[in-house]
Amino acid sequence: MNDDPTTTLVRLGDSDLTVANEAEDIRGRKVIDKNGDETGSVDGLLIDEPERKVRFLEIGSGGFLGLGKKQVLVPVDAVTRIDDEHVYINRDREEVASGPGYDPELMPEPDRPYYEGVYGYYGFMPYWGTGYRYPGYPYF
Repeated sequence: MNDDPTTTLVRLGDSDLTVANEAEDIRGRKVIDKNGDETGSVDGLLIDEPERKVRFLEIGSGGFLGLGKKQVLVPVDAVTRIDDEHVYINRDREEVASGPGYDPELMPEPDRPYYEGVYGYYGFMPYWGTGYRYPGYPYF
């Protein structure tokens, strides 16, 4: 038996799962930082298949016309609010842009140390940690 919960994370677009209510699919929405600045866009969602919960937002930030764009993961714990066009997070865009990179083509199956590093970078407890509480509705 594999006791590493991170092995169950998959990109929503790479799974057979879908968002139950299409209006709640945040992919493609702009990400707004704690200062009101645009940080990037939600390019994908990493989900915990057995739990059917979103664990990370895949955010594309920086670049021009797709060149130089960096993909990063941000834990859902950073989300403060969602509206029809935006996802608001409690970090600033410089912190997101400097976060650990994520390239699903080069690292299709990141490992537990990578995810721990992402959580540590943003100052959140990993979802598999004792006492972790999943963010409540309406966030995810």
